[in-house]
Amino acid sequence: MPDWCWFLIVSLAALTGLAAAVYYGAVYHYRHKFLEQIVRIFEEKPLFVIPRGIPNPDAEDVRFRTTNGLTLSGCYLKGIGRRRGVLLFGLEFGSDRWSSVQYCESLRQAGYDVFAYEPRNQGESDRDPTYAPLQWVTDRDLDDARSAVKYLKSRPDADSRGLGVFGISKGGCLAILLAAEDPTIRCVVTDGAYDTYLTMVPYMRRWVSIYSPRKKLQSICPNCFYGAIGMGGIHEAAKRRNVEFLWVGTGARSVTVPVFMIHGEADTYIKPVMAKALFSRVRTPEKQFWLVPKARHNQAPQVAPLEYHKRLVDFFDDHLGDIMIRTTHKPVAVPVESQTTTKEQVVAEVASAPAPRLTRA
Repeated sequence: MPDWCWFLIVSLAALTGLAAAVYYGAVYHYRHKFLEQIVRIFEEKPLFVIPRGIPNPDAEDVRFRTTNGLTLSGCYLKGIGRRRGVLLFGLEFGSDRWSSVQYCESLRQAGYDVFAYEPRNQGESDRDPTYAPLQWVTDRDLDDARSAVKYLKSRPDADSRGLGVFGISKGGCLAILLAAEDPTIRCVVTDGAYDTYLTMVPYMRRWVSIYSPRKKLQSICPNCFYGAIGMGGIHEAAKRRNVEFLWVGTGARSVTVPVFMIHGEADTYIKPVMAKALFSRVRTPEKQFWLVPKARHNQAPQVAPLEYHKRLVDFFDDHLGDIMIRTTHKPVAVPVESQTTTKEQVVAEVASAPAPRLTRA
């Protein structure tokens, strides 16, 4: 090999090493300097109206156990007429099991059984004193979801064909993670789902722009730079809270069953670009994305009620329901009869949440 080739190789290696040193040095600097601020931002809870429904007298009241001995509450609502299938409903952060009614009544009318459960520290389920839940999905949330699936499999009337999963916001994130690992799950619908990393990166860009005046430099920094800074805060928050935060985007790559993702076009919390980034990671060829015009986070049923419920029923009919039964049904737009929670009430609940442990057990 000519001398000039060796010179070029050594020079590129030196330059690459220098660039890497500058990159990791900058990441370390920002992580160390702004760690507490990053953790605080990551741990902030959203302030939006949280639906809480009215108990349905027709529901079967359910209690089941998690792997670590906690008792979770749920309600099993049977479909009207001959059963078409069974759905597991995943709640949004902070709501109760009865909030499922406004989302699922059309599915019940079409013949689907619906089981909604309340994860630990939510609704009437047991409280885990070592856990202070956030809107981000953790290993403990996934453990509760797995326990709910296990309960449905153990019922005398369990459907041997498998389950469909329908989740709202955080519940939608868990629906994707369940589908990635459990062959029992035959199809998934999410409304307002998100991934921790894909959501964090745009917010980190915005946060850095507030604290640093170097706008031109910020504009050329790649997303991985902001992601690396944010990951420092996530790892610190996980250590303090004794949990593991899960990556929905990674799980989405393993989903092979049909997926239908719904998202509000006017969602200012989880922006549509974040939802589309998660959708792009779903590798199954049978996937749909519906961006609902003018809808805010989790508000699509209020903005487009008839189309919302029709699309839900049609999707589960195509991928879960008994194909020999195709009854004509009209979509039911269920009015929101649930109680709502004001910002002041949410703040009070956040303030009264149990303090997280500072070290791992």
